[in-house]
Amino acid sequence: MRLRLTPQDNSFYELFAATGRILVEATTVLAEVLGSDQTRREQLALRMEEIEHAGDESAHAVMRRLNSSFVTPFDREDIYQLASRLDDCLDLMQAAVDLMVLYRVGTLPEAVAELVQVLARQAELTAEAMPRLRSLSDLADYWVEINRLENQADQVHRRLLVKLFDGGYDAIEIMKHKEIIETLEEAADAFEHVAHTVETIAVKES
Repeated sequence: MRLRLTPQDNSFYELFAATGRILVEATTVLAEVLGSDQTRREQLALRMEEIEHAGDESAHAVMRRLNSSFVTPFDREDIYQLASRLDDCLDLMQAAVDLMVLYRVGTLPEAVAELVQVLARQAELTAEAMPRLRSLSDLADYWVEINRLENQADQVHRRLLVKLFDGGYDAIEIMKHKEIIETLEEAADAFEHVAHTVETIAVKES
């Protein structure tokens, strides 16, 4: 670890840990949306919007601290990027829920639940990793597993696209489902981007 001779603002750790918990809550709502009817989905979409707003506030709090802190626990650009990429995960999950509601889709292909399970596990691992930023220890397993999960999401994504185009759906259904599926896959990518940022921080600070 690099030696620092001046006091630093440690509130960033708490803010990132709070965001991790928000991501886990978002995946819980996302999973419930899949098995709900339209009325319940609309209610859950409102809840997801509240969660997304909480995530935005957490990201804004990081930026405010960044602007007011003279010494930060690690590089400013890395703090900014980590906050931004965590927010991307949340934004994409909310977008997927919004699309399900706005498009009034019925039952989604079964494998969509596999994508959501991947996101839930990525969120759990990310939430567990955020408090460990304080010591930057035992994080390698985190980014390796996130990468493995993202590869799994890619495989599920490809299977879903094959299923969509196998003749069982009409053109409008294909367009709606494809956009939802691709948004969920982008969320898995976003979690991987968070892990890459954490890895970069760990390497710089080692």
